[in-house]
Amino acid sequence: MTERAQAAPGRRTVIGAGAAVLGTAALGVTTTAQAAGRDSGRGGHGGHGDHGGHRLDLPVPTVIGHRGTSGYRPEHTLGSYQLALDLGAHIIEQDLVPTRDGHLVCRHENDITATTDVSAHPEFANRRTTKTVDGVSLTGWFTEDFTLAELKTLRAKERIPANRQKNTLYDGRWEIPTFEEVLRWADREGRRRGKPVWLYVETKHPTYFRGLGLGLEEPLAKLLRRYGRHRAQSPVILQSFEPGSIQHLARLVASPRIVLLSGTGTKPWDFEVSGDPRTTDDLVKPAGLKWMASFAQGIGPTLDLIIPKDAAGRLTEPTTLVRDAHAQGLVLHPYTMRNENTFLPADFRRGSDPNAYGDAFGAFAAYFATGIDGIFSDNPDTALLAAADFTARKAKR
Repeated sequence: MTERAQAAPGRRTVIGAGAAVLGTAALGVTTTAQAAGRDSGRGGHGGHGDHGGHRLDLPVPTVIGHRGTSGYRPEHTLGSYQLALDLGAHIIEQDLVPTRDGHLVCRHENDITATTDVSAHPEFANRRTTKTVDGVSLTGWFTEDFTLAELKTLRAKERIPANRQKNTLYDGRWEIPTFEEVLRWADREGRRRGKPVWLYVETKHPTYFRGLGLGLEEPLAKLLRRYGRHRAQSPVILQSFEPGSIQHLARLVASPRIVLLSGTGTKPWDFEVSGDPRTTDDLVKPAGLKWMASFAQGIGPTLDLIIPKDAAGRLTEPTTLVRDAHAQGLVLHPYTMRNENTFLPADFRRGSDPNAYGDAFGAFAAYFATGIDGIFSDNPDTALLAAADFTARKAKR
């Protein structure tokens, strides 16, 4: 990704399209990838190879409101999304899970024990159960056991109150939004502001839900088409930890797509089910990146894949992932930056209170220096200031 030196973040972000799935002619756009490669000289924000391009009107570095503004409001609520937009986040994330009657709702997980007041509803006490989701045994309440009407009787609450006590002020204020409600909200806000509201949409546990007859991709694609977000230049990015889900979506819509990557030694769940021997370690190598570039436009790696930590939790030397991904025409939107000490690399923790803010600006600077194209943040206002600092420093060089 090229970032031209200027006083404000550049606004011609180009995400290289997977030529094997959607060629330039099919997208109806002109690629700027070759020019980006020449401008960057393969250093910093590297070029995007020779792929066709999705041209996205997003700044670089892109600030992604992680589940909205989950540092300030209970995650995946309209209150969290609205605050992210008001603070200036460039794009706002939604995680999607289904209800029993097939509606897509916004929750980080289908287990809603920690994010809603379901345990306080005696009428749902018998819905508490134990399930195995992607190989992990969980006991609680799950969206796929509720109709949408039943879920709408619940209210959202703070997921990690020990870390974010101030967020508990908003417990019970908002209900669980459907994705269609979010699309309507985004359209309203876009008209009011005179520019589109960008959404970053994840399919959660798609193999698991497909096995229940509640596949995510088809209803998601239907909604994207209904609200005009199914095109190559639509203000939306689709994401999943399962490459197969992204491949499926690529056959349904032209919207830009990102493959999420967990830490080293992990394996996408659809690989586990299909017997694919590859792990994340394979996917971050040039051959794996080239494969993902055939159907996705970028990757969303954990920050540890960008800069690993040592045994003490301090940052070490960056890997070659940014350079290698850019060489394949992929952008990188790693996750997740949070302001609290407990979530920061040890280098940037300040004081002894794990829930106090540390030197988040120092951590952002370290990650931006690697050439990443954007970042997920629970505190988008902090991320925006850090991005402006980074861009200003580059403009002075």
